[in-house]
Amino acid sequence: MTQTCLPSSALAPQFNLPAQLSSSIYSSHLLLGQQRVVDSFVLCSKLAEQHLFLADFPGVNRVKFIQALTLQASTPSDAYLVASKQNGDTSFHWQDMVVPENVGTITVKDELFTYLHGKITRAQLIGKVTKKANATQYEAGALAKHHYVYICVESLWKREKLWELLAQIIEDGQYSVNSELAPIPLNCKIVLVGSSLFFSHLREEDKLFMKQFAMLAEMNHELDLTKHSEHQYMQWLQAIAEIEQVQLDISAIRPLLWYSAKMVEHQQRLSLNMIAMGQLIAQANVYSNETQVSAKAVSTAIEKQIERHNSSEEYAAQNFDDKFITLPTDGDMIGQINGLTVIDTGDYSYGEPARISTTVHYGDGEVADIERKSELGGNIHAKGMMILSACLYRIFGRDAPLHLNANIVFEQSYQEIDGDSASLAEYCCLMSAIAETPILQSFGVTGALDQFGNVQAIGGVNEKIEGFFKLCKRRGLTGKQGVIIPRANILQLNLEPEVIIAVNEQQFFIHAIDHMDQAVELLMQLPAGEADEHNTFPDSSLYGKVQQRLDRLAGHEIEAETPSFLARILKRLRSTE
Repeated sequence: MTQTCLPSSALAPQFNLPAQLSSSIYSSHLLLGQQRVVDSFVLCSKLAEQHLFLADFPGVNRVKFIQALTLQASTPSDAYLVASKQNGDTSFHWQDMVVPENVGTITVKDELFTYLHGKITRAQLIGKVTKKANATQYEAGALAKHHYVYICVESLWKREKLWELLAQIIEDGQYSVNSELAPIPLNCKIVLVGSSLFFSHLREEDKLFMKQFAMLAEMNHELDLTKHSEHQYMQWLQAIAEIEQVQLDISAIRPLLWYSAKMVEHQQRLSLNMIAMGQLIAQANVYSNETQVSAKAVSTAIEKQIERHNSSEEYAAQNFDDKFITLPTDGDMIGQINGLTVIDTGDYSYGEPARISTTVHYGDGEVADIERKSELGGNIHAKGMMILSACLYRIFGRDAPLHLNANIVFEQSYQEIDGDSASLAEYCCLMSAIAETPILQSFGVTGALDQFGNVQAIGGVNEKIEGFFKLCKRRGLTGKQGVIIPRANILQLNLEPEVIIAVNEQQFFIHAIDHMDQAVELLMQLPAGEADEHNTFPDSSLYGKVQQRLDRLAGHEIEAETPSFLARILKRLRSTE
């Protein structure tokens, strides 16, 4: 049997941390991993008539990020809006030269950037004209006061007239505040800030959008550690801490990196969620009794954060402990297996084992999904069941139809189930029921199958493992319990220390597999078996037992054992002699 058991070193990310913190931190450190955005912004700043769409994500501190980004381009010199008369008509134009005292200056563009969001008004955008003592005075808006004007696209889109006004301003290259004032030339760079989905929506809905905002700068929400270093991320964390006015101790970096890697579910990637990391650092500062935030304070903040959101998990655990939900974690049973699921409450997700059972009987070859028939199964789960059926027929139904019906169900499940991550467990359960061979109940199983039996990656692997481990730990670890997961999920492992300790002490096992045959061999302690040139499996193998049961259901053995009419007559004649 191929070695499938994972060592404890593979269960969490391994970081190479520097010995001390960086002494100097700049706002540019907030741009870590955003070189694509920086390049797009710098290019846009050098193009006269093209504006930019900055596609961010909910975890960005927009003001701080915009401030750091704007400093990457050459700082424009102040510009002066002056009036001139020609043929009796007054017109405005911008100039970089300092205006002489005898020349009237309408306004000065001397501020680098602004960010408009919330309830944006027309006056905020283009300014307004006020009258004082029979004199008309222009109060400049964002377009006239700032070199770079960032606008929240969701806020602008809600105010339809302002959206149309901005589009018209960009198209005309100027704007009018009112009928008394001459048009003011547009002399700033406009950057819309929103999600990439909003960008795609605008491309479809607004004909002028792609002409006016031809450039997209899409932010990365995670950092690839194969391209960047832990030292660079540490500087990013220090920059976040400065925003929160918190001092970090070097010991705090490791748990912060662990938490960050857990957010993106990858051992070689880290989260660039400025808000989430900033909130955690601020909370850790409250729990710290020192001037600097230590590892202990960060760990406490993480534990308290979980406690604030895990009430559903605790209630579910009580149902298992009170035996309201039946799910054995020792012994063996035929046609029953422990699947692993994830419950997502919106702000928190946790793993919960689920008992899956299968019965088989003579029929026309249907593998029935009771969840689907009862309208509790989603479309992806139904797809997984169809793939499971395809695997069954690929192995045992190549030359003839199968004469069995099977019923597969998630026991004690009263809400919709979706996803294909249970297809491996359902397949193993089906093999057990057909072969009448028991499955070890000390295992929890997750994995998605393809039609060739390969086990594919699934989501929520850490929550699933930890959910089954917690149940086993409450009942008492026996040294035989464990989980079976897809090998493709190894890079996503980032387990709690208590799980890693139990694995290291061989009290709990995590098996990573590539093919469904490896799973059935672990669960039923039998070789899966290899077919010969006649597609016949060895009698002592699991698939041999499945084949024998299918033959019995098809009546093949009955026909072989029942004597023919002529044989019965001959036997009778011999008995009378």
